Amino acid sequence: MGLTYGYDIHLRPRNVTRALTALAALAPPSRDVPPLALTLPGGDRLALPFTSGFESGPVDCSAGGTLDLDTTILFAVDDVVRAYARRCGHEPEADGRVAIGYVYLTVRFESPLHPDYASMEFWAATSAMSRMFARSAAVREVFTGLTAAAGAACCLFDTGDGGTQQVRWLNGEPTDEPVPGPRFPDLRALVDTWPDPGR
Repeated sequence: MGLTYGYDIHLRPRNVTRALTALAALAPPSRDVPPLALTLPGGDRLALPFTSGFESGPVDCSAGGTLDLDTTILFAVDDVVRAYARRCGHEPEADGRVAIGYVYLTVRFESPLHPDYASMEFWAATSAMSRMFARSAAVREVFTGLTAAAGAACCLFDTGDGGTQQVRWLNGEPTDEPVPGPRFPDLRALVDTWPDPGR
């Protein structure tokens, strides 16, 4: 079984529309897929440049639950991204960034860490992509930037094996702290620092 590393963003449910809009802006203009019509809880509607289950049919999440998306995301090029792109035959876009997919996304309208938060769980499709996620500052900056743009509380780097996770963004600030670790002995201690989701 290969590596499945990812970034998990935890945010207020009302900010999911904002986060998905920011994510759509990271899609490459060269990707030619029909827009995916999406209805979110609360009635917001979006057209996203991604697929769900590799299809472009309308998706209705008005009742909550989960949303699965197959995304392609533009990343700035550092040495790690460059090596990955060269290995996989990805050419830079006109602006110098590299489009990498598929980065799978599961949106949970009720976060497994806090029932009054939502989560966006991005995970790598291959072991090589997982290693890039772990090593690349440019990749980390995309996900922490998305966290900031969404007004999210937290961004975690997760190796998916139940081991130590790294907090990459917390309550408006970049950070690099392990869970478990000195400040956060467990995930409950981390969640206790998040703002009241009703505010």
